[in-house]
Amino acid sequence: MSNNKRRRTSLQEIANLIGISKMTVSRFLRDPNLVSKPLQLQISAAIDKLGYIPNKAPDMLSNAKSNAIGIVFPSLTNQVFADILKGIEMVTDASGYQTMITHTGYSAEKEESRLRSLLSYNIDGLILTERTHTPATLKMIEMAGVPVVEIMDSVSPCLDMAVGFDNFTATRNMIDKMIDKGRRNIVYFSARQDQRSIIRQQGYEKAMEEAGLTPRTLATKEASSYELGARFLHQILKEFPCVDGIFSTNDDLALGVLLECQRLHIDVPKKIAIVGFHGHKIGQYMNPKLASIHTPRIEMGKIAAELLLKRINGEKVEQKVIDLPVEYLDGESI
Repeated sequence: MSNNKRRRTSLQEIANLIGISKMTVSRFLRDPNLVSKPLQLQISAAIDKLGYIPNKAPDMLSNAKSNAIGIVFPSLTNQVFADILKGIEMVTDASGYQTMITHTGYSAEKEESRLRSLLSYNIDGLILTERTHTPATLKMIEMAGVPVVEIMDSVSPCLDMAVGFDNFTATRNMIDKMIDKGRRNIVYFSARQDQRSIIRQQGYEKAMEEAGLTPRTLATKEASSYELGARFLHQILKEFPCVDGIFSTNDDLALGVLLECQRLHIDVPKKIAIVGFHGHKIGQYMNPKLASIHTPRIEMGKIAAELLLKRINGEKVEQKVIDLPVEYLDGESI
């Protein structure tokens, strides 16, 4: 059984780097206002540079296995991540592992502070969702020396291991289907503007351009919701009344569009085709059934946990990046 956990940066090393006492660093960590402003900035920079992680486990345990893994999700209200967690815990529960979960609100800065806290509990491995990390986050992961699996994407570069699907190709294929059905004025609705939404937008643009059509996107940093879908529909009807297809970055937006079309007596799919992403069950109970791309979320969670536990237990991982297939649901809305 291998244990790659590294010796962590000590308070003394931070103190030595700046030329102050260990006690001053300790005071800063208790309450930054206990030291002068210039010193606050110096200590803070040293912590980032050395990848310091506080240790909430006793020293005698700091290199031992904790039998816990850390999971960092961007959101806890999104059904996608609830499904992934279900898959992860099917594996961890059976192996006697605990999960410690935190969320970042799609912010790399928040990921950094949440990760510092997670790692302080001496977890044995990490499952991350995003691919964009701050330099301090990358340094902490390096210093912790624990295995990492990144999920939701099988194409973007990863730190160590990855399991997910090809967001670009999945979107491009679905747009091709819409075009094959005679749609010419397809618009992309995007929320959050996280990396995956942007990659899907690129897949949409590629399919449109290859067909000689003009791509148009409505995007916001706001969280996706039914209400946002409805608002985007009104906006596009005003700005681009000849719209005949709407592809949304997820099912929440697409369902908001579909429900608002029904309220406005717009015939779906005759007048406007509507497609979502993720293929949640609720979409399949709508009338008409929502066309979407079903992503293998539970499977992804299971494989991510299996990869992580293999690596934690010193077993060789043959395939470090796993690309899972998606399923195209035609529904009744295209």
